[in-house]
Amino acid sequence: MSLMGTKEIMEIIPHRQPFLLIDTIEELEPGKRAVAKKCVSYNEPFFAGHFPGEPVMPGVLIIEALAQAGAVAILSKPEFKGKTAYFGAINSAKFKQKVVPGDVLMLELEIIKEKGPIGIGKATATVNGKVVTQAELTFAIG
Repeated sequence: MSLMGTKEIMEIIPHRQPFLLIDTIEELEPGKRAVAKKCVSYNEPFFAGHFPGEPVMPGVLIIEALAQAGAVAILSKPEFKGKTAYFGAINSAKFKQKVVPGDVLMLELEIIKEKGPIGIGKATATVNGKVVTQAELTFAIG
């Protein structure tokens, strides 16, 4: 059972369809960690062009989905309520496996450093327990 669905997620982060890339929050430690789920459907609008005949979820959208999970984690802190988390940097991004329609993408972001409105998160995306993407994401709260 998930902790949050789309409605509750949209109360924390400003993203909306078609750019809301997480379906549910499965685990949440406000200000520390979030685990989100994205059920990747063939109906996703980006599959029409990426790639015809061989649909693959763009790596940048996997990174964005990880960032959205992290935004839920950090913006769940009372002092950041109503704020927005912006990208500051993407470091050490690695893409190890394709994500395709039918995959259930698990997105985990753990805040490993925070100083004022700036933070760094360790991000990992998995499908069936296998790592598909890893990165270090820096954010700024504004």
